[in-house]
Amino acid sequence: MAGPVAEFLDHLRAHRYSARTVEAYSEDLGHLSQLAAEQSLERLTGHDIRRYLATLHGRGYAAGSLARMLSGWRALYRYLARQGRIEANPCTGIRPPKGPKRLPHTLSPDEMTQLLESTGDEPLAIQDRAIFELIYSSGLRLAELVGLDLTSVDRQSGEVRVLGKGNKERIVPVGTQALAALNNWLAVRMTIARDDRALFVGARGARIAPRVVQARLKALALKQGIRQNVHPHMLRHSFASHILQSSGDLRAVQEMLGHASLSTTQIYTHLDFQHLAKVYDQTHPRAKKKC
Repeated sequence: MAGPVAEFLDHLRAHRYSARTVEAYSEDLGHLSQLAAEQSLERLTGHDIRRYLATLHGRGYAAGSLARMLSGWRALYRYLARQGRIEANPCTGIRPPKGPKRLPHTLSPDEMTQLLESTGDEPLAIQDRAIFELIYSSGLRLAELVGLDLTSVDRQSGEVRVLGKGNKERIVPVGTQALAALNNWLAVRMTIARDDRALFVGARGARIAPRVVQARLKALALKQGIRQNVHPHMLRHSFASHILQSSGDLRAVQEMLGHASLSTTQIYTHLDFQHLAKVYDQTHPRAKKKC
């Protein structure tokens, strides 16, 4: 891949975007390059972009995939505009086809308790408890969690400093249960850790990898008798849903999750409504029809 796409990807790497993010942009922009064929990307128009999206839609790409691609294409053209190489972003004003809205899957508070009441006194089991308590306590993304250093958590103030998407830093509260689990982990960390900075480590002592966290959470959920396919982002969803049910403070949830837009956080209001509707059905004297 050469030309403006390669330059843009180098720009992302220079600004410390994660390898996973750069790879995703590379894939999405690869589709754009293939569709443009011999035509220069810097000469594409809004008509071309619409035609390419229609072509991909006809090939069976889902609305969510098209939205992600369009976002990547738009980012490329923002970069080219800043470089003075194009006059206008051809993606401006273009929206991908709408798909069905899927609500995020969450665990109930009882299921979270069931998951986090796991026992085990070996160092990795103690670390697992600290990891999953922290994700649920503070609503962390998986990439944010594995990137934490020892200095990221202030145990005295009960806060964790997180580097989120776009290298945006935020400070999030840490609950007492998570702090207790972290203290237990830090007491045994040096028995396996070889990395002087990383808060969480793998079996060989280096910074823990995302896939390891995913695998250990899935195994723990099965062991604890939870039938859902549990993954780290489900704990983040559960955090947001449970906080919103208790407080109703959408802005606070937005800040803690690190969402740039309130509209992203608003999906949890649908989950909250489902919870209220369930309570209504179970408790209101005229909610159910009598046979």
